Amino acid sequence: MLLHKLVVILVIFWSWPWWSSPSAVADPQILLLNSGCSQYNATNLSTFNSNLNASFLDLRTQVGNQSKRFATAQSARGADPVYALFQCRNYLSNADCLACFTAAAAQIRNCSAGANGARVIYDGCLLRYESASFFDQTTLAGNSMICGNQTATGATAFTTAAEQVLMDLQVATPKISGFYAATKTPLAGAAGNASIYAIAQCAETATESDCLQCLQVGFNNIQSCLPNTDGRAFDAGCFMRYSQTPFFADNQTIDITSFLKQGGSSNKGAIIGGVVGGVALVLILLALFFWLRRSRRPRRVPRGDILGATELKGPVNYRYRDLKTATSNFSEANKLGEGGFGDVYKGTLKNGKVVAVKKLVFGQSNRIDENFESEVKLISNVHHRNLVRLLGCCSKGRERILVYEYMANGSLDRFLFGERRGSLDWKQRFDLILGTARGLTYLHEEFHVCIIHRDIKTSNILLDDDLQARIADFGLARLLPGDQSHLSTKFAGTLGYTAPEYAIHGQLSEKADTYSYGIVVLEIVSGQKSSELRVDNADGEFLLQRAWKLYERGMHIELVDETLEPNDYDAEDVKKVIEIALLCTQASAAARPTMSEVVVLLKSKGMLEQLRPTMPVFVGSNFRSRGDTSTSTASTASNATASISVVSAR
Repeated sequence: MLLHKLVVILVIFWSWPWWSSPSAVADPQILLLNSGCSQYNATNLSTFNSNLNASFLDLRTQVGNQSKRFATAQSARGADPVYALFQCRNYLSNADCLACFTAAAAQIRNCSAGANGARVIYDGCLLRYESASFFDQTTLAGNSMICGNQTATGATAFTTAAEQVLMDLQVATPKISGFYAATKTPLAGAAGNASIYAIAQCAETATESDCLQCLQVGFNNIQSCLPNTDGRAFDAGCFMRYSQTPFFADNQTIDITSFLKQGGSSNKGAIIGGVVGGVALVLILLALFFWLRRSRRPRRVPRGDILGATELKGPVNYRYRDLKTATSNFSEANKLGEGGFGDVYKGTLKNGKVVAVKKLVFGQSNRIDENFESEVKLISNVHHRNLVRLLGCCSKGRERILVYEYMANGSLDRFLFGERRGSLDWKQRFDLILGTARGLTYLHEEFHVCIIHRDIKTSNILLDDDLQARIADFGLARLLPGDQSHLSTKFAGTLGYTAPEYAIHGQLSEKADTYSYGIVVLEIVSGQKSSELRVDNADGEFLLQRAWKLYERGMHIELVDETLEPNDYDAEDVKKVIEIALLCTQASAAARPTMSEVVVLLKSKGMLEQLRPTMPVFVGSNFRSRGDTSTSTASTASNATASISVVSAR
């Protein structure tokens, strides 16, 4: 490792023309943000290395001799081709760009000999190679961010300003030729003329829509860094960074104002000409649009129209026999779980990638094909770090299968009630509470179509390698025929997570998810299942009843999971979280906060002085599916109401 660092220093030293300008200071910005190596090797090491060396030499020539900031290369001799891509930040000098490439090329060689894919991301550049073409790829599982550790002075004002800066970059960058923008934004009222320096960049081989999609993921990730003074978000095909410390010269900024206008473009003349020349076409398309809309059967889920879904990038179509092989013929040994939407299996694809394979259950409906393809296409374009990503699908006969990212840590209920009970400390629990809220905010308010989950519960919240929340099964209710809903009957005695207005009257809105989220928060705090009676007192109480009674008495802390040590958490913080959960479970759906408001409340300091929850409706149940002894079922809300009763809080 010491030798490697010495080599990097030497190549940077000799790559920089220090003799040409005594005042120049080299800064290739080689802070390592991310690196990764494929676990699989090329079949012919000699041919592969020859292709790799040829590709890297081509990239170096383009960067060094042609002064390119973005370059691709490929060498396909034999059975082990190599595709390579390099990009440096546009503000770097030619010499710094070349020095960053040299450092990245040295770093990427740390992968084992013959690894058929690798990537290195520095502050200043990205280098990646694969055995298959990836140049149009922008997002990958594992996208991430890195945050600074210093909180900005005037945190609230800084956060507001930085969010606006990053939002503007997200909107403008895909419209700019070369997919790059850099801005400097003065902070109003800040001492010492403080400013926010920020950039956004996409791979030049991406499309405008893919660049926007990638930056949307980056924007959602990088917001977690605020109010820290600096942060970075990176993915396979895009990069965002902001800082209060300058990392590029003031004269290298770009005026993005014109690109923030609705329909803005770098070629105004082309837009005007296109608008004038295309009036007839627009009228025809509008007529076709309204004809198609009139012919479609109305959907009963609010804000659920997906007419624009055909413009989205589609999911991977897997072959049934490949998924059958990957799961050992859907064997019981590979089963990860089961529920009303279908069973889930662990699968290992031919390339070694581990995935989760869900076989959907549609009963005997003949309408499963009506919207399946477009709905899956929609769901596969939902990208957020707190959502499990849908990778693709498969249709064969009446079989409908979805393929997801695999989460090795499994579901949250294992950590609260199962074999890993007691392994989460308070900080980890709070991160899960906040992450789940962020995921739901994206589904409800930030994706271009509102997606109501309908089945938020601890078994549908998975944990990634960093024990961060990843919501699973979002959008699956959209695939069910008609307005069929999913109600779990695994625990007799209560509907547990289901909002009363949805369970009793079938009234569905985003606030049904808010209610379920509130129940999940109480479970995370208490370690008690919402559907189990607490029998250590004379009354016998479900979780929501118990939480409300303790709140009324000012005894919130008695709800805390006994596996948590008292010195592991701040009592006031726990009280605030419990009160937020109770706000989410209020009887009136209108009184519940939106999920974006929940995120703000969780991140705010202090107690909720201006907000006081009102009493929830406590729903008891003897709910079981008639004529069925399975642990879960799909049922309409109307069929469930016969066995639901409202019980007293006292």
